[in-house]
Amino acid sequence: MAAPLLAFHKEILEEIHDPSTSDLLILARGLGLRRIICTLMKIYDSPQNLVLLVNATPEEEVAIGEELGIMGCRKPGLRIVGYEMGKRDRQDLYKKGGLISATSRILVVDMLQSDIPTELITGIIVVHAERVTALALEAFIVRLYREKNVTGFLKAFCDQPEFITSGMSPLKNIMKELQLRTVHIYPRFHQSIKDTLENRKADVVELYQYMSENVSAIHHAIMQCMTITLSELKRSNTSLDLDDLTVESAYFKSFDAVVRRQLDPVWHKVGPKTKQLVNDLATLRRLLTYLLAYDALGFHAYLETLVASNTTTAAGTARQNQSPWMLTDSANTIFRTAKRRCYTLSRTNADRPSGVIDLVDDEDAWDALDDIEGRGVQSTAKFQKPWIPDGMDPVLEELPKWDLLADVLHEIEEEIMRQESLSLQGHGSNTVLVMTSSPQSSALVSEFLSKMNVDAPKGERGRKMMESKLRRYLYWKGRLASQKNGKNGTTGQTEKPKPAPQASSSTGSSGVSEALQKKDRERAARSANRRRTRGGVPSSTAPSKPKEGPKPDEVIVLDDDEEIVKFLASQSNDIAPEVDIELLEGILASQFHADFDMQYGILAPQQTVIVRAYSDDTDDQVLAEIQPKFIVMFEPSLEFVRRIEVYRNSSPGLGVRVYFMVYQLSCEEHKYLAGLRREKESFERLIKERGSMLLPIYEDKRLGSKTGEQIIKSISSRLAGGRKELSTQASQVIVDMREFRSTLPSLLHASDLLVIPATLTVGDYVLTPDICVERKSIPDLISSFNSGRLYTQCEFMSVHYKQPVLLIEFEENKSFSLETVSETSKTYAKHSAKYPPKKAGASAESDRAPPSIQSKLVLLTLHFPRVRIIWSSSPYATADIFNDLKANNPEPDPSRAISIGAEEDPEVGAGVNAAAEELLRCIPGVTAKNVKFVMGKVGSVRELCELEREEVQGILGVEPGNICWNFMHRGERRRRTGEGS
Repeated sequence: MAAPLLAFHKEILEEIHDPSTSDLLILARGLGLRRIICTLMKIYDSPQNLVLLVNATPEEEVAIGEELGIMGCRKPGLRIVGYEMGKRDRQDLYKKGGLISATSRILVVDMLQSDIPTELITGIIVVHAERVTALALEAFIVRLYREKNVTGFLKAFCDQPEFITSGMSPLKNIMKELQLRTVHIYPRFHQSIKDTLENRKADVVELYQYMSENVSAIHHAIMQCMTITLSELKRSNTSLDLDDLTVESAYFKSFDAVVRRQLDPVWHKVGPKTKQLVNDLATLRRLLTYLLAYDALGFHAYLETLVASNTTTAAGTARQNQSPWMLTDSANTIFRTAKRRCYTLSRTNADRPSGVIDLVDDEDAWDALDDIEGRGVQSTAKFQKPWIPDGMDPVLEELPKWDLLADVLHEIEEEIMRQESLSLQGHGSNTVLVMTSSPQSSALVSEFLSKMNVDAPKGERGRKMMESKLRRYLYWKGRLASQKNGKNGTTGQTEKPKPAPQASSSTGSSGVSEALQKKDRERAARSANRRRTRGGVPSSTAPSKPKEGPKPDEVIVLDDDEEIVKFLASQSNDIAPEVDIELLEGILASQFHADFDMQYGILAPQQTVIVRAYSDDTDDQVLAEIQPKFIVMFEPSLEFVRRIEVYRNSSPGLGVRVYFMVYQLSCEEHKYLAGLRREKESFERLIKERGSMLLPIYEDKRLGSKTGEQIIKSISSRLAGGRKELSTQASQVIVDMREFRSTLPSLLHASDLLVIPATLTVGDYVLTPDICVERKSIPDLISSFNSGRLYTQCEFMSVHYKQPVLLIEFEENKSFSLETVSETSKTYAKHSAKYPPKKAGASAESDRAPPSIQSKLVLLTLHFPRVRIIWSSSPYATADIFNDLKANNPEPDPSRAISIGAEEDPEVGAGVNAAAEELLRCIPGVTAKNVKFVMGKVGSVRELCELEREEVQGILGVEPGNICWNFMHRGERRRRTGEGS
């Protein structure tokens, strides 16, 4: 059952549901925007209506379809148009009406080809209106929609006000592109929302947890690194206005885009150091998040991968531009403290065993001592595990919130028991909902709760989980180091100790009796692999020691890769598989359990804890389905707090208790408060802009409204004798389907050109019957040159069109260079004693270097002299260039443009001599794509053979024409050579 609408939901729907109006709604996050959209779509769910949902992600399409199904819109409900659906199927679907969701690219093509009856569309619903710009496909859709349909509605929705605050009059620009004149703004502090949500409040318990000493030290060091990196970035780019960049703004993911946008105009000028600083800021922001979300071992492993990637490249060579923050004292604090949270290596020379110890006698002696002192059972937990290397003391610090979560769940369990004892049966379920910030954090919390030791003291409740993670970490670290040693020429096999001591200590040599071996195995099983050693661990688990050890009483915190490799070599590779063996044993044990319901039955609500990551508006549906009375917010979230407020007011009579957990004086708390402040300031700016906004008057762009202007533009005065020719055909351009990924088709349509989508084999744009354009961006140009695709494309254009054009498009506010770094670093100094000339061998090496892009462009123009190269600074400039090229020229024929270059064209060539065509196909230079063109230029094969070289090149192109002419005159050249001799 769908959740009921609140008072402010009904107020919003009352304002926007009218089909005669078009509106933009900006709502604060977490207040049920999807519920409003689905209710609006349900109102118009009818076969007589055709309502389109635009700009929704695939996940949102599925979620909206499910919610509409819950509301009762099931037959047929929301239909989704995908790329796998054919053209005829889409046409039939549009004719049936109802609710349809389509991608912007498909909808643009269908509108241009009239596959969808645009004049019959009831309305369009646009989500994520903050993403609509002048270059977006959604703006293109709105223009096409309003050309043929001025009575249909357009409703746009947005819940990201922070993204509508950049640039001059951002709200006005969005409304201009969507052709809207009415905007409704509903922040959290709106009076109707405030009155509704404060009517019933949830019982909120705020739990501020202090960070541990180590976590606090790392957190402070990361903040120092961010401050240093940001200061260095500002110092390196004094010409830019970077004062708005603060450490507080670096908490958010949008900070990377803001920095890149500030540096974008000079990105080609900045050195690798500045680019490294920008990447470092993103890395440090992730470190802050991972510090409070990952366990100690996971965080330490991530730091090690950062160090490895910062010091070496993918090829294994030393990296030139290293991150500056890693060379600071704060970074040293981060690495050392992160390692100290996991384990310490505190071996001293006095603790090293002098030789091989008799394990049997030693263990018997220590067992006897334990029995005498009465601590044989209590001390077992303190004994070192057999898979831990010698001298490694596991610390395995747990996150402080884990203990807090365990205490909260214990309190919830007591509260549930108290309510059951008092027979207080209210609405809702006793299922506990724990919300986290990411799926990784959810998996970690779930693993902690499943392996938690309730009776253990605080700080050690997740010891079992952390030990298993340490075991995996040691295996990973050892494998990584052994691979590194293998690349350096030394393998792990050379580091293994001699097999004799290992066999004698682990399985017993032939000198040990069968009874003693059995006794050893029983003792090992009874004490769970307990080991009590004197001065060190047994030689079976000890790696081979280096001869030069540290000084006495010196704590080792250096890199321990070699020690772990040696230890793994002595363990016969039985560390990692045991994890799977434990899992298999647990599965087998559960299969033989007598109580089937205990293993596979349905859990009672009070025994269920659901751990879930924050999502979008799907969380509202989760709350409505589960109806939890106890919610634990393991990490703070602004929008989920509001979802709980909506959930509490949507369920009268339901008591909800929320545990809000946050680390005090941490980036987690600062980010939450900064996000709240940013949203409030964004809404205030939008409200202020709405009060002083001047809306444009939209001109009527329907077909036929500008006939007079089109007639004037179509009159050509370039005909002989001053004769005028009147053409009422609209100016059009044929665009390849693949080009609709770019913004140029939208701009061409905005410049009053009729865009005709088609599947073109030759070229990207056909402007006139003689002009064909192949459009390339700078990266695409380089890749096309390297693959040879551009040569083929220019060859086909030269064969089929009189004026082939290569359009190279670059960005207006960004310079570029076609030269590589190695080419720009050449020296041009005069030869002298200081700069002697290079040797002949060196020059020969440089001659064999691959040609540059400039030389390839020169070769391209030499091979195809009719190809014209046009440089364009932006898509706007390209639209102007196309209009200039089309001036006073006839319009292209779409059917001919589609047929050009197509391999199968049955109509062309009907009644032609098949034997002559087959002979023509066998001549070098003639392909299946240009054979029809050649047959249209020459009447017979004999006529082709009698042409001069330049004439053949004019038909086939320079290189193919040269090959063809040489082949046809090969015998003639031999005869001339024989006569001359």
